[in-house]
Amino acid sequence: MTATLAPPLSARLSLTPKTTLAGLLDGAWWPRSRDLTAELPPLVDALEGRFGRITRVMVNPTRWPVIPHKVPVTGHTVHVGWFTEQDPDKMILLSYTVGRCDLLVIPPETEPAAAARLMAAAAIPGSVLTAGVLMSDEAATGRPIRDARSSEDAWETDGGSAPPPLRHPVVGARMIPMPGNPRR
Repeated sequence: MTATLAPPLSARLSLTPKTTLAGLLDGAWWPRSRDLTAELPPLVDALEGRFGRITRVMVNPTRWPVIPHKVPVTGHTVHVGWFTEQDPDKMILLSYTVGRCDLLVIPPETEPAAAARLMAAAAIPGSVLTAGVLMSDEAATGRPIRDARSSEDAWETDGGSAPPPLRHPVVGARMIPMPGNPRR
């Protein structure tokens, strides 16, 4: 009996198009988990065609429970460092050829619609929005929609609903004729 390993999943990545407009971010990455050992190899493989050989990665430890010092990737090892001063929603990747790649890191538990919005926003060429600003903007605009939806669901499941429309006018109500409307 032999065990077959499933092929690694590709990185969910959105990069800015190649242009002369330099922005603060080079794109966005939406990992499937908070395990850097499992998530970095597909990301590095996806980036090496455009940015060259990635040698170092820097993250903020508030978003990653375990930060390995080294992660084996295809053909070499990537050194991982952490800095508490770095934006927690950003990852910095360094390469020999291009230099630096800054990515917005979208939390793995993010809803797909929100992740799609964030990936598109981070890939706009020449954008001056930081990773933290993009995440706080999404939280500010996405939360009221989710809260409204969840409160409406709670209202319906708790037995509350709008009263049915009245079929007949209330007895004793004063009827005021409106101009242009015939009296009934």
